[in-house]
Formats: sequence, structure tokens, C-alpha cells
Amino acid sequence: MDDHVGPEATILVVDDEERVTDLYATYLEDLYSVQRAYGGEEALETLDDDVDVVLLDRRMPALAGDEVLKRLREEGYDCRVVMVTAIEPDFDIVDMQFDEYLVKPATEEDVKDAVETQLLLDSYDTRLDEYFRLKAKLSTLEDQKPYHELEADDRYEELTVLAESLREDLERMLREYDELDFSASEFEDA
Repeated sequence: MDDHVGPEATILVVDDEERVTDLYATYLEDLYSVQRAYGGEEALETLDDDVDVVLLDRRMPALAGDEVLKRLREEGYDCRVVMVTAIEPDFDIVDMQFDEYLVKPATEEDVKDAVETQLLLDSYDTRLDEYFRLKAKLSTLEDQKPYHELEADDRYEELTVLAESLREDLERMLREYDELDFSASEFEDA
């Protein structure tokens, strides 16, 4: 999560009820850079590659959250999406490409935890990609070069140390993820 601490992370809060948008934005403003959209069309107009997490209401007039989600995925945005909605989940969510689903009313803790979790997972993905790239380079060198040449090259040693450091970071992040309080309570009544 170190990559997204403070205003470096951008959160887009989308709800057609202005007071809800403003409330959720207020929860997050001290921690992140927060943008607001008061409807689906405005969300798509506001969305750009800088947005890390979208808090998206599902039931909105004109352009529903389901359609906003579908369009942002079709347009290639890879931001994390948390559906925050009064709609109880049903099997229709199976085909939806969101990352988390919160049923309203969502508390300040719920909103902050959801954003933190998504940023942690996003950071994990980035570091995991980097780790696999380093491991591929190490493997290629180890397959092609004799041990004495590897041992004599500082760049190989740097790659080895960096890969080990990333592996340790990933393990730490997994432990943090496991420690987060995930509750399926919103699905118990569905």
C-alpha cells in the first residue's frame, strides 16, 4: 500500500444523491485525492487514468452504475471499483466486473476499509508483476550463463537482492490482506 499513501491515490465517488457523494468524499479527503461525480454520465466524463478506486452507486437515473461499470471496463480503465449500493446482491453480480460490493448504509469505516483494501490489492498486483519480470530475467541469465559469470556480475547480484526484497514485500502484503476484516454479512440476507 506504500505506493498509494496520501494524495497520490485518487478516489472517484459516484452517487446521484449529492449528500451521499459528499459524505463519502468527506470520509476520504484527508487520506486521498478525491473527485466527485453526481451521476453516471458525469462519472464517465470525470474518469481518467489517474483514478485508482471508484466508489460507484448502482441505482442511478439516466445511467445506472451497472452500465457505468460496463463502459469503463470496455474503455480499458483498470481502476478498482467498489459498488456501494442499496441494491441487495443477487446472482446478477456474477457477470459484473467490480472488485468489492458494499450494501448501504455504508459507514465511514466500511468506506475507508474498502478503499484501503482495493489500494492494497492494486499495489500487490503491481509488485507481483515486477517480481515476475525480475524472476524471468534471473531465470534467463541462470539458464544461459555459467555460475562463475553470474557470481562475478554486480547486476546479477542487484537483480537477486531486488527480487528477494520484492518477495518479502509481497509476503508482508499478503499477511496484511489476511488480517483485514472481511465480512460476508451483507450477503447473509440475500
